[in-house]
Amino acid sequence: MSSLHSFELAAADGKMIRGDRSIGRDRQILFITGFLSKRWGNKSKALAQWCEEKGWGFCCYDVRGFGDSEGTFTDYTLSDWIADARLVLNMLQDGQHLTHPSQARQDAPPPTITIVGNSFGGWIAWMMAQECSAVEKLILIAPAFDAIGVRAREISADRRKRWHDTGWMPWDDDPVHKDWPLSWKWVEESEAYWSRRFDQMRGVKTTLLHGLQDRTIHPRTSWQFVDELLARDPDYPIELTLKMGDHRLSGPEHLDTFRRLVLDPG
Repeated sequence: MSSLHSFELAAADGKMIRGDRSIGRDRQILFITGFLSKRWGNKSKALAQWCEEKGWGFCCYDVRGFGDSEGTFTDYTLSDWIADARLVLNMLQDGQHLTHPSQARQDAPPPTITIVGNSFGGWIAWMMAQECSAVEKLILIAPAFDAIGVRAREISADRRKRWHDTGWMPWDDDPVHKDWPLSWKWVEESEAYWSRRFDQMRGVKTTLLHGLQDRTIHPRTSWQFVDELLARDPDYPIELTLKMGDHRLSGPEHLDTFRRLVLDPG
């Protein structure tokens, strides 16, 4: 798309986080992708198109160790990917590091930020929204809350012990995942962040979209999350939308629902 420009951000270890963004008015949409997914897929492409039509800003990026960003996958864990998201959010808030700064309106206030988080990116999006005052809206698609901790609890005791003792294990033996080993530190960090999931409670308008046939991240994770949140704050602005569909939610009817959620000005 003609309005998109690439950017690079240097992380604390000096490795570059690479992504694409467009400058827009009124709203800025940040897309955080799922686990082992590159930044450009059908959802991010659709988002970029809708933002271009509306004149809104758009941004997506690859985490360190994956996609076009620098680094080795095994050198990074959840805390690093959270740091990557925080760095990108800081860029969107302060307007710096623009590839083409002449396209930014220096006299205008920065646009409010909507984060769209897909799967694992949905959990990171939730954490970012709780700490970042510029985020006014969240759309979480099949959010993978505490995904690595859940995985460690669901696998057999023998496999879990091997993971702990050797320090490494792929998510599963599927060809998509088997060559991407996760350190046991992922489990420890996942459980630690999950235990603090409601420590900060900013009232960010939040919508969860989940497929009823999702076998990767069961939809009960979303409705349990909503139940827990509302038990703590009955007035929290959160909605859960359940649709017929699997984890990807990539059919035309799903994209239509996704579009309506994104374009909703409320």
